[in-house]
Amino acid sequence: MNESTAFDRLKTIPQFADLNRDDVEITRLGGQTNIVFRVRMSDKTLLLRIPGHGTESYIDRKVEAHNARVAAEVGVSPEVIHFDEESGLMVAEYVDAPTMSPETFRSTPGAPTRAAKAFKALHQSGRHFEFRFELFSMIDEYLKILKEKNATLPEGYHDVVAEAGAVREALDAHPAALAPCHCDPLCENFLDTGDKMWIVDWEYSGMNDPLWDLGDLSVEAGFGPEADREMMEAYAGGPVDAATFGRMVVYKAMCDLLWTLWGLIQHANDNPAEDFWAYSEERFARCKALMASEDFAKHLEAVKAGPA
Repeated sequence: MNESTAFDRLKTIPQFADLNRDDVEITRLGGQTNIVFRVRMSDKTLLLRIPGHGTESYIDRKVEAHNARVAAEVGVSPEVIHFDEESGLMVAEYVDAPTMSPETFRSTPGAPTRAAKAFKALHQSGRHFEFRFELFSMIDEYLKILKEKNATLPEGYHDVVAEAGAVREALDAHPAALAPCHCDPLCENFLDTGDKMWIVDWEYSGMNDPLWDLGDLSVEAGFGPEADREMMEAYAGGPVDAATFGRMVVYKAMCDLLWTLWGLIQHANDNPAEDFWAYSEERFARCKALMASEDFAKHLEAVKAGPA
């Protein structure tokens, strides 16, 4: 999709219907499943998000619209200017800050702390998100979609899902208080001004265990022990007990288990953004390696035992 097509989509929105092409500068920014453009006007700069092909099969745009607006009201996400709840076409305030990557998350001083503080503001806001992000139900739903598409799964996937039953048991032993969560904290969904971390893209957001967000970010950014500790202590406001830290680590494996299936859906939809089969295999291999480690077993026992 090019800039001219993006302009045509923008003009379908009533408040932009009178725009002239010469009055705007449109630049494509990228996106994995959606296509994102920066739109510069004489008096403001906006972000235009055009939903990707096939996303309607697994994204509820009404839920996303509600949650994105709540996140903006909390102050962790840009203001939503327009959101078509049927098509997913969205216009939002543009934040002029670098988009994060795994490399910049690991190399930028204080980035794990700023991300943790943004999560804390969202999680402790007392607000409600539509949708309950439920890990094991989503695995079942994604498997159903893949079956309908006659898609191939990585060898041994169902075996690992069965092994994850012990994880479910440990997590359920001390259920977390649900909070509004992003649930899909790719590094590219963060914008860092140096003073504040903004979070964007609320497609998978919902009420969830807050530690999912922290574990998932750790995986996406490739955090090591030092960055994990910085993130968790910034979030907790001090030292973190073994059960809380272990819960974050357990979610590192579970997010890879879930997003393996997400990648396979992208592969089945012929999404050209990247090699999603390789993406899924990499995630699945990382999940298996973590679950097979001695440290994972210790973390799982700490989660099952609960806070001291």
